[in-house]
Amino acid sequence: MPAVNTVLVVGSGLAGTATAIHLADRGVAVDLVEITPDIAAVGSGITLQGNALRELADLGVWDRVQEKGYGFDSLGLRAPDPAGALLVEIPDARTGGPDLPATLGMPRPDLARILHDRAGEAGVKIRFGTTAAELRQDGAGVDVEFSDGTAARYDLVVGADGIRSSVRRMLGVELETRPTGMGIWRALGPRPASVTRTDLFYGGPSYIAGYCPTGEDSLYAYVVEDAQDRSALSPAERLATMRQLASVYHGPWDDILATLDDPGRVNYTWFETHVLPAPWNRGRVVLIGDAAHSCPPTLAQGGAQALEDAAVLAELLLAADTLDDDLWDAFTARRHARAAAVVEASVQLGQWLLDHEQGDVPGLMGRIAALVTEPA
Repeated sequence: MPAVNTVLVVGSGLAGTATAIHLADRGVAVDLVEITPDIAAVGSGITLQGNALRELADLGVWDRVQEKGYGFDSLGLRAPDPAGALLVEIPDARTGGPDLPATLGMPRPDLARILHDRAGEAGVKIRFGTTAAELRQDGAGVDVEFSDGTAARYDLVVGADGIRSSVRRMLGVELETRPTGMGIWRALGPRPASVTRTDLFYGGPSYIAGYCPTGEDSLYAYVVEDAQDRSALSPAERLATMRQLASVYHGPWDDILATLDDPGRVNYTWFETHVLPAPWNRGRVVLIGDAAHSCPPTLAQGGAQALEDAAVLAELLLAADTLDDDLWDAFTARRHARAAAVVEASVQLGQWLLDHEQGDVPGLMGRIAALVTEPA
């Protein structure tokens, strides 16, 4: 018998939905609540490294992901000059194994739909527009009151509700999420034929300008600047600002800018980071994904680390017959140091750019690639 029979997962992002699928596949009764009415309508693009693809394959959704996404095996570095000249093409590490691409880009809403459909097939009961409002636990379970006025009791509650986790607040966990000093403009658009992988432009008036194909006909493009308060800008002003920042980059950027004309497809956020000290549980409530650790997207490992949390947590819960300190110690041993190393490296890469310092970027990327190539 698994250590739990009934589980509530709060938050239906990657960490939460993956956890729900793993557990429900093995007969655990799982409720999944999501405060957003339709999470599959939210987001731009996502870059998934090989170790994330390995986890998605284990969830049984690789064929669907492959159909919706765009895989590639190299990274291009280009110059911020009038030609956008290609400086070097670097073979990317296949951290998920030789049978998977090194990297795949896809629209976030498509990935959310795929995982939610898979969760439904596994028997997960999903409720949107609802979240946990109050938690009361004892040694045998957790009583939960929901925002819609209903209540239920569970063996375990998984807080996978993001960087500003309400579950974390209900537990009284004090955690400082800090901005790193960078802000990122992102936009969805059509993929020109000149874009067949991620290319990065370092330097120029912005720290990074890049793009990632997300399908045969789509991409997302991004520009990283000093973090600023951009909240007062109208949608048209946001579009104009991103276009102005990107206009100094050329090569495939010229093709991207020719179609970057929809204000509704541009968004701006700051890079933020935190790592929750171990343990990540408080009794029968555990935090995973961005609720426990969050990093800027400089290494494109946020989604992968969330999926790894889900896989390890579910494996331990299904293999044990008791929810005890031994289980939580094992979870900490397998996840805390690995996730913290990824966060630290992601922040360091950005800090070198902020400090205009020539850090060992290839060495850093190589160390993290070697780390995440090993199964979580």
